Amino acid sequence: MTATPAQGTREAPHGDSHAASEKNISPDTPAPDRADGNRPRQKKQQVKRDRRDVHGWVILDKPVGMTSTHAVAVLKRLFNAKRVGHAGTLDPLASGGLPIALGEATKTVPFVMDGRKRYRFTVRWGEERDTDDVEGRPTQTSDARPSAEAIRALLPQFTGVISQTPPQFSAIKIQGERAYDLARDGETVALQPREVEIHELVLTEQPDTDHSVFETECGKGTYVRALARDMGRLLGCYGHISALRRTQCGPFIEDDMIPLAELEALCDRAASGEGSLADALLPVETALDDIPALAVTRADAARLARGQAVLLRGRDAPILNGTVYVTVGGRLLALAEIGNGELIPRRVFNLTGLVANPDRS
Repeated sequence: MTATPAQGTREAPHGDSHAASEKNISPDTPAPDRADGNRPRQKKQQVKRDRRDVHGWVILDKPVGMTSTHAVAVLKRLFNAKRVGHAGTLDPLASGGLPIALGEATKTVPFVMDGRKRYRFTVRWGEERDTDDVEGRPTQTSDARPSAEAIRALLPQFTGVISQTPPQFSAIKIQGERAYDLARDGETVALQPREVEIHELVLTEQPDTDHSVFETECGKGTYVRALARDMGRLLGCYGHISALRRTQCGPFIEDDMIPLAELEALCDRAASGEGSLADALLPVETALDDIPALAVTRADAARLARGQAVLLRGRDAPILNGTVYVTVGGRLLALAEIGNGELIPRRVFNLTGLVANPDRS
C-alpha cells in the first residue's frame, strides 16, 4: 500500500544558523574581555558523533501516529547508523510492519517493495471522506448500512486483477507535484485508474452495524483506503478506513516485528554493555528469501568482488537462470545474474561493521 503522509502544514525552511555579524568569528578565537573584567560565556559546541556501519533489517512495529520518515530518523539515531531507509511507507494512521533497511540492506529494498503485503483493516460505514480514512473531512454520508451477506457477495469483484483509482491524498506525482500537496491546496486532481492485484479479501468480523473488519493480501501499488471507498460506493452506504494494520510486508511477518519501546530498551541495555544491537537485526539476505542462493569458491568470490564475471562450466555448474544471491563461506557476497554460462555481479555487498547475529538467519 502506498500511504499518505499526515495532513498538516509543510515544514518551513530552516533559517541561517549565524547572524551576519558573527560570520567571521572563529570558534577558536578567545572572546574579548569586557570592560567589567568578565569574559562573555562562549556557547558550547555540539560534538557530532561519527556514524557507523550497520547492516541488516529491523522490522519495526510502527505505532499509530508516527510517520514512516520519523521512524527512519529514530532508528538512525538509535543505531547511530550511516545509511537507513524503509521499504513501503505506512500512513501515520496505520500500525504494523515497517521494514527498515540499514547499511547494505538498502540495496535489497526493491525485493521487499515488490513482495506481497497483508493488512487487517476496519471500515466505518455511512461516511466517505476526502482522504478515504478517519483523518479527512466528510464528503458523502448515508443512513444505509450493509449486511454481512451483502458484503461477502461483493468481495469477488475486488479479488484478482482489478482497476483501482488511487486516493486524492496519495504520493503519486502530478506534473512534478505530489497529489496530496495539490489536494491540501484545494485542487481536485484527475488520477488515472491502474491495475492492481488482490490475492485475497475476506470479511473477518462485523462488530456492529457501523463497522466491518477485513483482511487482505495484495500486490504492489494497492491502496487499501481505495478498497474501503469503492466498496462503500457499490454497497450504497459509503465508507472509509478507521483502523489499519500491516501484518506482512514481503518476507517479513508479525513474528519479525519489534515494538519501538522494546527496541529503545534494547538500545539502552546495549549502551550499558548488557546486550548487543545485533540482537535487533535480521540479516541483509532475509529480504532475498524468494531468490535462489548460489555458493561460490573464494577464488570466484574475489573476481565477483572486483565486479568481474565468472564462467560457469562443467557438470557441477548450477542449472539456474536470472537473479541469484551469491554467498562465500556462508556469507552474503553479491546479487548477480546468470546467463550464457556466466555469473555477472550486479550489486556487491560490503558487510564490514555491525551485522545481525548468525542465529537470526
